[in-house]
Amino acid sequence: MTAEPAPNTHSLRQRDAEVIADIARLRFSPLSLAGGRGSRLIEEGGREILDLSASAGSAGLGYGHPAIVEAVAQATRNMAGASLLLYPNENAVSLAETLLAATPGEAGRKVWFGHSGSDANDCAVRVLQAATGRTRFISFIGSYHGNLSGSMGVSGHTAMTHTLPRPGLVLLPYPDPFRPRFSAEAVLDLLDYQFETTCPPQQVAALFVEPLMSDGGLIVPPPGFLKALAERCRRHGIKLVVDEVKVGLGRSGLMHCFEHEDVLPDMVVFGKGLGGGLPLSALVGPRDIMDHAPAFALQTTAGNPVATAAGRVVVETILRERLWEHAARVGLIFADGLRALADRHACIGEVRGRGLAVGLDLVADRATRAPVPVTTTAKVIYRGYELGAAFSYVGLKGNVLEFTPPLTLTEAEAREGVAIVDQALADVAAGRVSDAAVAPFMMW
Repeated sequence: MTAEPAPNTHSLRQRDAEVIADIARLRFSPLSLAGGRGSRLIEEGGREILDLSASAGSAGLGYGHPAIVEAVAQATRNMAGASLLLYPNENAVSLAETLLAATPGEAGRKVWFGHSGSDANDCAVRVLQAATGRTRFISFIGSYHGNLSGSMGVSGHTAMTHTLPRPGLVLLPYPDPFRPRFSAEAVLDLLDYQFETTCPPQQVAALFVEPLMSDGGLIVPPPGFLKALAERCRRHGIKLVVDEVKVGLGRSGLMHCFEHEDVLPDMVVFGKGLGGGLPLSALVGPRDIMDHAPAFALQTTAGNPVATAAGRVVVETILRERLWEHAARVGLIFADGLRALADRHACIGEVRGRGLAVGLDLVADRATRAPVPVTTTAKVIYRGYELGAAFSYVGLKGNVLEFTPPLTLTEAEAREGVAIVDQALADVAAGRVSDAAVAPFMMW
């Protein structure tokens, strides 16, 4: 007979450390959650925290959104099965129809559903290789396309050097206007040279690109760069896969981030905010790829009626309320507020991004643009938590504060967030956060 577990009197953070595998954890502060509402997280003990991260972008409509609550409750009360694998269900089919209608692209496309951006990018790699007969891929240094074997294999982030890229992958620099070591023209010339020499284009199935490089440092590409990539892909019969997992669905100030560059992808990957906090991803692509073979990429609970009920409401709400316009307006207030802090904080190198995807690049020296040590970034996040806000850091050197709050963030909350960041920067500069305090939270 199995014994009942003994009551645990430790804090939630202590219990988390005891039972949750480190390979599944990324902690930036002591924040432990008991609930959430709107743009606020409620930590153990009841204190409310302004969420400037939206749980890494997953809670695009915030927490407890009435439409999501009702849709999920209804789908759970009368569940139309638990899988799209064996039977169609209304929520999944309707969500697919809505996504296709809302996503620019050529006629004759279909949708595959998964649980996260990781599995959607993984599926894209597998099916593109199988359907095209081409074995090679192109992506970018700094890119993060997921944490499964296939999606890791086409990623190029410094935090993932524990897993080697897939054989034959070509990793290009992503042009960074703030640190222009490689201009857009230089990267394109390098790509052309690869095609001429060690990477014949007829071997390449697809090029994966983020229209705004997220985990690489919230880098906005130079104007025309994505369009030039797309032109080269078309010329050589290479599929262009745009990863919108973190920056899509209204976050950038347009419905799709790739629309800023007037690019028409062959395949689009959605995740994170698509599920409104539930596990849901989608891959949109041409029929000749998506219908490659029956049952080629099955996942038992993918496309289930509960997760897709949430996704359906998320997309419909974004479209109906034109939340990309709200994201553009409030994002500008937030970004301009951060820029105004530069006169008081010498560590602010650049504020960049689009809409409600904003990066604050912290530098040790404005002249050289050398990044601050990651310890400094971690201290700002830790102090921000103490002052009442949650956010995280990205970048190849871990020096970029990342802000991806719910699309429903209000103007007042944006200004509140700026004030907290202002105070956190001042307090860290004054030495009010120790190295020991942040040591447990430097995991990325």
